[in-house]
Amino acid sequence: MTRSDRPASRGAPGRRAFVTGIAGFTGRYMAERLEAAGYDVWGTVAPGAPLPDDPVLRRATLLPADLLDTDTLHAAVADARPDAVVHLAARAHVAQDEPRQTYLVNVVGTRNLLAALAGLDRRPSAVLLASSANVYGNATGGVLDEAVPPSPANDYAVSKLAMEYVAKLWLDRLPIVIARPFNYTGVGQGDAYLLPKLVAHYARGAPRISLGNLDVSRDFSDVRDVTATYLRLVEAAPAGETFNVCSEHAYALKEVLAMLARIAGYVIDVTIDPRFVRANEVKMLRGSRDKLRRAIGELPVTPLDDTLRWMVDDLRRA
Repeated sequence: MTRSDRPASRGAPGRRAFVTGIAGFTGRYMAERLEAAGYDVWGTVAPGAPLPDDPVLRRATLLPADLLDTDTLHAAVADARPDAVVHLAARAHVAQDEPRQTYLVNVVGTRNLLAALAGLDRRPSAVLLASSANVYGNATGGVLDEAVPPSPANDYAVSKLAMEYVAKLWLDRLPIVIARPFNYTGVGQGDAYLLPKLVAHYARGAPRISLGNLDVSRDFSDVRDVTATYLRLVEAAPAGETFNVCSEHAYALKEVLAMLARIAGYVIDVTIDPRFVRANEVKMLRGSRDKLRRAIGELPVTPLDDTLRWMVDDLRRA
Protein backbone atom coordinates (compact mmCIF):
# COMPACT_ATOMS: atom_id res chain seq x y z
CA MET A 1 0.00 0.00 0.00
CA THR A 2 1.25 3.46 -0.88
CA ARG A 3 0.43 6.28 1.48
CA SER A 4 1.16 9.96 1.23
CA ASP A 5 0.47 13.12 3.14
CA ARG A 6 -2.98 14.45 2.34
CA PRO A 7 -4.59 17.79 3.20
CA ALA A 8 -7.29 17.88 5.84
CA SER A 9 -10.78 17.18 4.54
CA ARG A 10 -12.96 20.18 3.77
CA GLY A 11 -16.44 19.45 2.46
CA ALA A 12 -16.74 15.87 3.75
CA PRO A 13 -14.66 15.72 6.94
CA GLY A 14 -13.58 12.22 7.85
CA ARG A 15 -15.28 10.64 4.82
CA ARG A 16 -13.41 8.24 2.59
CA ALA A 17 -13.95 7.69 -1.12
CA PHE A 18 -12.76 4.50 -2.80
CA VAL A 19 -12.10 4.60 -6.55
CA THR A 20 -11.33 1.43 -8.48
CA GLY A 21 -9.02 2.04 -11.42
CA ILE A 22 -7.86 5.31 -9.89
CA ALA A 23 -4.72 5.46 -12.06
CA GLY A 24 -6.73 5.23 -15.29
CA PHE A 25 -7.89 8.09 -17.49
CA THR A 26 -11.17 8.76 -15.66
CA GLY A 27 -9.83 7.73 -12.25
CA ARG A 28 -7.35 10.57 -12.02
CA TYR A 29 -10.06 13.18 -12.68
CA MET A 30 -12.45 11.42 -10.30
CA ALA A 31 -9.83 11.47 -7.55
CA GLU A 32 -9.26 15.17 -8.09
CA ARG A 33 -13.00 15.87 -7.99
CA LEU A 34 -13.47 13.89 -4.77
CA GLU A 35 -10.45 15.48 -3.14
CA ALA A 36 -11.78 18.95 -3.95
CA ALA A 37 -15.07 17.93 -2.30
CA GLY A 38 -13.16 17.09 0.87
CA TYR A 39 -12.98 13.32 0.68
CA ASP A 40 -9.98 11.31 1.82
CA VAL A 41 -9.32 9.47 -1.46
CA TRP A 42 -8.31 5.82 -1.65
CA GLY A 43 -8.13 3.73 -4.80
CA THR A 44 -7.05 0.49 -6.42
CA VAL A 45 -4.18 0.15 -8.87
CA ALA A 46 -3.04 -2.87 -10.85
CA PRO A 47 -0.38 -4.76 -8.84
CA GLY A 48 3.08 -4.14 -10.28
CA ALA A 49 1.93 -1.68 -12.92
CA PRO A 50 3.89 1.58 -13.31
CA LEU A 51 2.05 4.62 -11.98
CA PRO A 52 1.89 8.01 -13.70
CA ASP A 53 3.74 10.78 -11.88
CA ASP A 54 0.64 12.72 -10.92
CA PRO A 55 0.24 14.98 -7.87
CA VAL A 56 -3.37 13.89 -7.37
CA LEU A 57 -2.35 10.25 -7.17
CA ARG A 58 0.54 11.08 -4.86
CA ARG A 59 -1.94 12.54 -2.38
CA ALA A 60 -4.24 9.49 -2.53
CA THR A 61 -3.82 6.18 -0.74
CA LEU A 62 -3.16 3.58 -3.43
CA LEU A 63 -3.97 -0.08 -2.84
CA PRO A 64 -2.60 -2.74 -5.22
CA ALA A 65 -5.58 -4.99 -5.97
CA ASP A 66 -6.88 -7.08 -8.85
CA LEU A 67 -10.65 -7.37 -9.31
CA LEU A 68 -10.18 -11.07 -10.09
CA ASP A 69 -8.07 -11.74 -6.98
CA THR A 70 -10.66 -11.93 -4.22
CA ASP A 71 -8.09 -12.00 -1.42
CA THR A 72 -6.32 -8.76 -2.39
CA LEU A 73 -9.63 -7.11 -3.28
CA HIS A 74 -11.26 -7.96 0.06
CA ALA A 75 -8.13 -6.73 1.87
CA ALA A 76 -8.19 -3.44 -0.02
CA VAL A 77 -11.88 -2.85 0.70
CA ALA A 78 -11.45 -3.75 4.38
CA ASP A 79 -8.46 -1.39 4.68
CA ALA A 80 -10.23 1.50 2.95
CA ARG A 81 -13.56 1.17 4.81
CA PRO A 82 -15.13 3.57 2.30
CA ASP A 83 -18.09 5.87 2.74
CA ALA A 84 -18.45 6.25 -1.03
CA VAL A 85 -17.34 4.01 -3.90
CA VAL A 86 -16.83 4.85 -7.57
CA HIS A 87 -16.19 1.72 -9.61
CA LEU A 88 -14.30 2.63 -12.79
CA ALA A 89 -11.90 -0.30 -13.28
CA ALA A 90 -12.88 -2.19 -16.45
CA ARG A 91 -11.83 -3.49 -19.80
CA ALA A 92 -13.11 -0.60 -21.85
CA HIS A 93 -11.86 -0.79 -25.44
CA VAL A 94 -14.54 -2.09 -27.81
CA ALA A 95 -12.24 -3.29 -30.60
CA GLN A 96 -8.93 -4.18 -28.98
CA ASP A 97 -9.68 -6.00 -25.73
CA GLU A 98 -9.82 -9.80 -25.72
CA PRO A 99 -13.46 -10.86 -25.12
CA ARG A 100 -12.72 -13.39 -22.37
CA GLN A 101 -10.90 -10.81 -20.27
CA THR A 102 -13.60 -8.25 -20.99
CA TYR A 103 -16.27 -10.52 -19.51
CA LEU A 104 -14.12 -11.66 -16.60
CA VAL A 105 -13.10 -8.19 -15.48
CA ASN A 106 -16.33 -6.34 -16.19
CA VAL A 107 -18.75 -8.97 -14.86
CA VAL A 108 -16.93 -11.29 -12.45
CA GLY A 109 -14.65 -8.50 -11.23
CA THR A 110 -17.61 -6.27 -10.42
CA ARG A 111 -19.34 -9.11 -8.60
CA ASN A 112 -16.19 -9.66 -6.54
CA LEU A 113 -16.14 -5.98 -5.60
CA LEU A 114 -19.80 -5.96 -4.56
CA ALA A 115 -19.30 -9.07 -2.45
CA ALA A 116 -16.36 -7.44 -0.68
CA LEU A 117 -18.33 -4.23 -0.02
CA ALA A 118 -21.39 -6.14 1.24
CA GLY A 119 -19.18 -7.97 3.73
CA LEU A 120 -18.07 -4.79 5.51
CA ASP A 121 -19.34 -4.12 9.03
CA ARG A 122 -20.22 -0.57 7.95
CA ARG A 123 -21.34 -0.43 4.36
CA PRO A 124 -20.87 2.59 2.05
CA SER A 125 -23.55 5.24 1.69
CA ALA A 126 -23.24 5.14 -2.11
CA VAL A 127 -21.74 2.73 -4.66
CA LEU A 128 -21.58 4.15 -8.19
CA LEU A 129 -20.97 1.65 -10.98
CA ALA A 130 -19.80 3.00 -14.34
CA SER A 131 -21.65 1.11 -17.08
CA SER A 132 -21.87 2.44 -20.64
CA ALA A 133 -24.35 3.89 -23.12
CA ASN A 134 -23.07 1.20 -25.48
CA VAL A 135 -25.71 -1.05 -23.89
CA TYR A 136 -28.29 0.72 -26.10
CA GLY A 137 -26.57 -0.64 -29.23
CA ASN A 138 -28.05 0.58 -32.50
CA ALA A 139 -31.29 1.74 -30.90
CA THR A 140 -33.06 4.22 -33.15
CA GLY A 141 -35.77 6.78 -32.69
CA GLY A 142 -33.92 9.93 -31.72
CA VAL A 143 -32.74 10.79 -28.24
CA LEU A 144 -32.07 7.80 -25.99
CA ASP A 145 -33.39 7.82 -22.45
CA GLU A 146 -33.16 5.15 -19.78
CA ALA A 147 -36.47 3.60 -20.86
CA VAL A 148 -35.01 2.49 -24.21
CA PRO A 149 -34.57 -1.31 -24.13
CA PRO A 150 -30.88 -2.28 -24.19
CA SER A 151 -29.66 -3.98 -27.37
CA PRO A 152 -25.88 -4.33 -27.04
CA ALA A 153 -23.98 -4.81 -30.31
CA ASN A 154 -20.50 -5.86 -29.15
CA ASP A 155 -18.83 -7.84 -26.37
CA TYR A 156 -17.96 -4.75 -24.33
CA ALA A 157 -21.58 -3.59 -24.33
CA VAL A 158 -22.86 -7.07 -23.47
CA SER A 159 -20.40 -7.25 -20.56
CA LYS A 160 -21.59 -3.90 -19.20
CA LEU A 161 -25.24 -4.87 -19.42
CA ALA A 162 -24.42 -8.15 -17.67
CA MET A 163 -22.66 -6.11 -14.97
CA GLU A 164 -25.87 -4.12 -14.47
CA TYR A 165 -27.84 -7.33 -13.97
CA VAL A 166 -25.24 -8.61 -11.52
CA ALA A 167 -25.63 -5.38 -9.56
CA LYS A 168 -29.37 -6.04 -9.15
CA LEU A 169 -28.50 -9.07 -7.03
CA TRP A 170 -26.94 -6.76 -4.44
CA LEU A 171 -29.53 -3.98 -4.28
CA ASP A 172 -30.91 -5.23 -0.98
CA ARG A 173 -27.46 -4.95 0.60
CA LEU A 174 -25.78 -1.99 -1.11
CA PRO A 175 -26.96 1.50 -2.24
CA ILE A 176 -25.98 1.01 -5.88
CA VAL A 177 -26.33 3.72 -8.54
CA ILE A 178 -25.58 2.86 -12.18
CA ALA A 179 -24.21 5.49 -14.56
CA ARG A 180 -24.35 4.98 -18.32
CA PRO A 181 -21.84 7.45 -19.74
CA PHE A 182 -21.92 8.22 -23.43
CA ASN A 183 -18.61 8.93 -25.18
CA TYR A 184 -16.31 11.32 -23.36
CA THR A 185 -12.75 12.52 -23.72
CA GLY A 186 -10.10 14.88 -22.38
CA VAL A 187 -6.40 15.34 -21.72
CA GLY A 188 -4.75 12.03 -20.90
CA GLN A 189 -7.04 9.67 -22.79
CA GLY A 190 -5.05 7.18 -24.89
CA ASP A 191 -4.98 7.60 -28.66
CA ALA A 192 -6.44 4.11 -29.12
CA TYR A 193 -9.68 6.11 -28.83
CA LEU A 194 -10.93 8.18 -31.73
CA LEU A 195 -10.84 11.77 -30.49
CA PRO A 196 -7.36 11.57 -28.90
CA LYS A 197 -6.14 9.99 -32.15
CA LEU A 198 -7.55 12.91 -34.16
CA VAL A 199 -6.19 15.48 -31.71
CA ALA A 200 -2.70 13.94 -31.80
CA HIS A 201 -2.59 14.17 -35.59
CA TYR A 202 -3.66 17.81 -35.64
CA ALA A 203 -1.41 18.80 -32.73
CA ARG A 204 1.69 17.58 -34.56
CA GLY A 205 0.56 18.93 -37.93
CA ALA A 206 0.22 15.55 -39.62
CA PRO A 207 -0.83 15.97 -43.27
CA ARG A 208 -3.11 12.92 -43.41
CA ILE A 209 -4.99 10.42 -41.28
CA SER A 210 -6.62 7.00 -41.83
CA LEU A 211 -10.09 6.54 -40.34
CA GLY A 212 -12.96 4.10 -40.38
CA ASN A 213 -16.66 4.94 -40.50
CA LEU A 214 -17.23 8.65 -41.10
CA ASP A 215 -21.01 8.40 -40.91
CA VAL A 216 -21.16 7.86 -37.16
CA SER A 217 -22.51 10.42 -34.72
CA ARG A 218 -21.69 10.48 -31.04
CA ASP A 219 -22.80 12.32 -27.93
CA PHE A 220 -19.44 13.58 -26.63
CA SER A 221 -18.79 14.92 -23.12
CA ASP A 222 -15.76 16.34 -21.34
CA VAL A 223 -14.25 14.01 -18.72
CA ARG A 224 -14.40 16.87 -16.20
CA ASP A 225 -18.17 17.12 -16.70
CA VAL A 226 -18.56 13.35 -16.35
CA THR A 227 -16.69 13.20 -13.05
CA ALA A 228 -18.64 16.19 -11.74
CA THR A 229 -21.82 14.25 -12.49
CA TYR A 230 -20.49 11.13 -10.77
CA LEU A 231 -19.73 13.16 -7.65
CA ARG A 232 -23.26 14.58 -7.57
CA LEU A 233 -24.72 11.08 -7.96
CA VAL A 234 -22.54 9.80 -5.12
CA GLU A 235 -23.71 12.64 -2.89
CA ALA A 236 -27.40 12.22 -3.81
CA ALA A 237 -27.18 8.38 -3.70
CA PRO A 238 -30.44 7.57 -5.56
CA ALA A 239 -30.06 3.85 -4.83
CA GLY A 240 -31.35 1.38 -7.39
CA GLU A 241 -31.52 3.93 -10.20
CA THR A 242 -29.77 4.09 -13.59
CA PHE A 243 -28.80 7.38 -15.25
CA ASN A 244 -27.49 8.49 -18.61
CA VAL A 245 -24.42 10.72 -18.36
CA CYS A 246 -24.25 12.71 -21.57
CA SER A 247 -24.18 16.16 -23.18
CA GLU A 248 -27.38 15.78 -25.27
CA HIS A 249 -25.37 16.94 -28.31
CA ALA A 250 -24.44 14.42 -31.04
CA TYR A 251 -21.59 15.30 -33.39
CA ALA A 252 -20.84 13.59 -36.70
CA LEU A 253 -17.19 12.76 -37.27
CA LYS A 254 -17.09 15.31 -40.09
CA GLU A 255 -18.13 18.02 -37.62
CA VAL A 256 -15.33 17.01 -35.24
CA LEU A 257 -12.82 17.21 -38.08
CA ALA A 258 -14.09 20.69 -38.97
CA MET A 259 -13.67 21.85 -35.34
CA LEU A 260 -10.11 20.55 -35.22
CA ALA A 261 -9.33 22.18 -38.56
CA ARG A 262 -10.38 25.55 -37.13
CA ILE A 263 -8.35 24.99 -33.96
CA ALA A 264 -5.20 23.78 -35.76
CA GLY A 265 -5.50 26.10 -38.75
CA TYR A 266 -5.43 23.51 -41.52
CA VAL A 267 -7.49 20.73 -43.15
CA ILE A 268 -6.17 17.18 -42.84
CA ASP A 269 -6.39 14.67 -45.69
CA VAL A 270 -8.64 11.77 -44.67
CA THR A 271 -8.27 8.22 -46.04
CA ILE A 272 -10.85 5.54 -45.30
CA ASP A 273 -9.08 2.38 -44.14
CA PRO A 274 -11.27 -0.76 -44.34
CA ARG A 275 -9.39 -2.22 -41.33
CA PHE A 276 -10.97 0.47 -39.13
CA VAL A 277 -14.52 -0.04 -40.42
CA ARG A 278 -16.57 -2.18 -38.01
CA ALA A 279 -19.63 -3.98 -39.34
CA ASN A 280 -21.41 -3.72 -35.99
CA GLU A 281 -20.58 -0.04 -35.45
CA VAL A 282 -23.22 1.81 -33.45
CA LYS A 283 -24.29 4.50 -35.93
CA MET A 284 -25.86 7.09 -33.63
CA LEU A 285 -25.73 7.67 -29.90
CA ARG A 286 -27.37 10.72 -28.39
CA GLY A 287 -28.61 10.74 -24.85
CA SER A 288 -31.24 12.42 -22.72
CA ARG A 289 -30.34 14.02 -19.37
CA ASP A 290 -33.94 14.46 -18.25
CA LYS A 291 -33.85 11.78 -15.54
CA LEU A 292 -30.45 13.00 -14.38
CA ARG A 293 -31.74 16.57 -14.06
CA ARG A 294 -34.63 15.46 -11.91
CA ALA A 295 -32.27 13.59 -9.59
CA ILE A 296 -29.36 16.03 -9.16
CA GLY A 297 -30.28 19.24 -10.94
CA GLU A 298 -28.63 20.87 -13.93
CA LEU A 299 -24.91 20.68 -14.58
CA PRO A 300 -22.86 22.74 -17.03
CA VAL A 301 -21.87 21.18 -20.36
CA THR A 302 -18.46 22.03 -21.78
CA PRO A 303 -18.72 22.69 -25.55
CA LEU A 304 -16.87 20.05 -27.54
CA ASP A 305 -14.68 22.59 -29.31
CA ASP A 306 -13.46 23.85 -25.91
CA THR A 307 -12.54 20.28 -24.90
CA LEU A 308 -10.73 19.71 -28.20
CA ARG A 309 -8.81 22.99 -27.86
CA TRP A 310 -7.77 21.99 -24.32
CA MET A 311 -6.46 18.67 -25.67
CA VAL A 312 -4.62 20.22 -28.64
CA ASP A 313 -3.02 22.89 -26.45
CA ASP A 314 -1.87 20.27 -23.95
CA LEU A 315 -0.13 18.21 -26.63
CA ARG A 316 1.48 21.25 -28.20
CA ARG A 317 2.94 22.24 -24.82
CA ALA A 318 4.34 18.73 -24.21
